[in-house]
Amino acid sequence: MSKELYLATNNGDIGGGEVMLLNIARAARGLGYQVVIIGPANPPDLIEAAADEGFTRIVLPAKTRIQYMVQLRLWHRAHRDALLWCNGLVPAAATGGRAGRIVHLHQLPTSTNAKLVPFARKKALQTLVPSEYVAASVPGATVFPNWVQEVPLSLAKSTVPGVVRIGYLGRLTPSKGIGVLCQAIEFLNSTVTVPEYRLVVAGAPVFASSEEEHEVSRALENIERYTDRLGWSTPQKLFDTVDMLVVPSQAPESFGLVAAEAMSARVPLIVSDSGALPEIVGENYPYIVPKGDEAELARTISIVAEQLSSDSEKLTNTVSDAFWRWQELYSPEAGKERVREILEQHISPA
Repeated sequence: MSKELYLATNNGDIGGGEVMLLNIARAARGLGYQVVIIGPANPPDLIEAAADEGFTRIVLPAKTRIQYMVQLRLWHRAHRDALLWCNGLVPAAATGGRAGRIVHLHQLPTSTNAKLVPFARKKALQTLVPSEYVAASVPGATVFPNWVQEVPLSLAKSTVPGVVRIGYLGRLTPSKGIGVLCQAIEFLNSTVTVPEYRLVVAGAPVFASSEEEHEVSRALENIERYTDRLGWSTPQKLFDTVDMLVVPSQAPESFGLVAAEAMSARVPLIVSDSGALPEIVGENYPYIVPKGDEAELARTISIVAEQLSSDSEKLTNTVSDAFWRWQELYSPEAGKERVREILEQHISPA
């Protein structure tokens, strides 16, 4: 195979998997590979993002997932000598049973999707998954952790006397645990007057049903006086305005991009024990709480708040250790080395 890499997206819009596709594309280009990104005409978000970064694109005439899968299979039939990196189950299933492919699964396959995995992996050169947690359900897969850009913080980060600001970044759905976090904030403010615990929310109810939106709206309304809503926001903007970040996921996380971003920014971080989150922060991390346990979450928030106010050495060391863990495992430099190792297995030097 030549030093060409074709990356097929899972979706036309941009989610966590598509963020990783662009990360992989940047890493491969930095290693001297000619990178071509394949995606549907609609939604156009991923293709437009690829164009903005100067990547060669192949735009397939498709408006629906099925149309995209059909068009991708037709394209691959005419380009079987190419190394195709299938960035998700959709392109992997569309080209299932064919050689010359890397299958990259970003989510733990469940229900109907799980039934597609054997065909999607058939004759693949390698299957990649983002965590040991996912690998336990995908026998023979290689763990290929995600990575994130370092999130720089303002040198003059603001503080508010008598107020502890707790950040949340992500989709506003029950599975992400926003309701549990709201309950913890409500409990904390019902038991103390100082400090005041405020929730700073960055996100929107993307991919949520009307029932889920209603459930989240009710939870946020219950603590409306203690809530600041940023809408969609960059991690940097949120992290500059909070004292800690909570990732309270209820559904199993296959990785934890937001957690890794907080680690890179040296923001104190609390995570639930859902899925791969404990794996991301590392063994013996002190701020892991049982998912769905609002009382334990409230207790841990109060502990971190107290450590912040007392300039605790334990908190300082924990945040520093988390940063160096990001640098070693989840930084662009670490990701680039992983891409190098994978591609050198399957593409001969020019």
